[in-house]
Amino acid sequence: MAMARLLGSLFCRSLLGLVYWTAPGPAVEVHVPAEPLSTPVGKTAELACSYSTSVTDNFVLEWSFVQPGKPISASLPILYFANGHLYPTGSKAKRASLLQDPPTGGVATLKLTDVHPSDTGTYICHVNNPPDFYTNGLGLINLTVLVPPSSPLCSQTGQISLGGSATLRCSSSSGAPRPVYNWVHLGSSPTPSPGSMVQDDVSGQLILNNLSLASSGTYRCVATNQMGSASCELTFSVTDPSKGRVAGAVIGVLLGVLFLSTAVFCLIRFQKERRKRPKETYKGSDLREDAIAPGISEQTSLRADSSNGLLEKSPSASTVKTNNSKLPMVV
Repeated sequence: MAMARLLGSLFCRSLLGLVYWTAPGPAVEVHVPAEPLSTPVGKTAELACSYSTSVTDNFVLEWSFVQPGKPISASLPILYFANGHLYPTGSKAKRASLLQDPPTGGVATLKLTDVHPSDTGTYICHVNNPPDFYTNGLGLINLTVLVPPSSPLCSQTGQISLGGSATLRCSSSSGAPRPVYNWVHLGSSPTPSPGSMVQDDVSGQLILNNLSLASSGTYRCVATNQMGSASCELTFSVTDPSKGRVAGAVIGVLLGVLFLSTAVFCLIRFQKERRKRPKETYKGSDLREDAIAPGISEQTSLRADSSNGLLEKSPSASTVKTNNSKLPMVV
């Protein structure tokens, strides 16, 4: 409701200004600093604005904000002063106030507490005091919220081998003003020749050409602006492809020797275990090809005795006892 009354009042005063246009009063002069303003993040910014006019009941002060890259017509209101009252509005309403309230003494300075990075932009001080209409009554102030660089991210691309080239990159996600970057080769080892290193302090790239063994080591990137600095490190080693091939051949030979040694060891162990096995024994129930059937030897003996004058007994007259393999004679 208060905002509606304010807008209605502004509309009526604009019409009143048109009525007075044929008989203009003194010009409204607004004065602001010519230099841009910088304030660290989290601090309070004071945007100085003064004016000269004969303040009447029609006096209106308006502060508005324009984001970077947008036209003045896209400004967003911050606060109004009209009818002797202050009306903060918009997203900055809780942090915006006037250095002098009411601003009827020629000072219209804006105070903005706990500034955020999003507060960076252009601020417009507009004094409207009908019938003083034949100047625009505007003052523009550029504010930059200073933010230290965030911890940068280091990365590398390229062929890290002798004679190759590599690109090291470094970038911070935040920082105002935009940080600059510097790469440093750490350690006591020999540093690469200056001609083989090309550095861009704006983009954060370091290009290493014609890599040598001296290019190996740890590199540090430092991101810096007027609020501070942050760094990251990256380590890489330049490889020699020829040494890699020799190492591969040596490893192959060693693996082959290991395989052969394992095979020989297993063979020798198998032969030893085979020799240690006990000789095979045969039990009474086993059938052997060279065994003599029971009773055969005794029959042969009886035939031999017959040839010596003894009576030969018929094999049919004898019985075979399988348990003890003896042949009893029947008289």
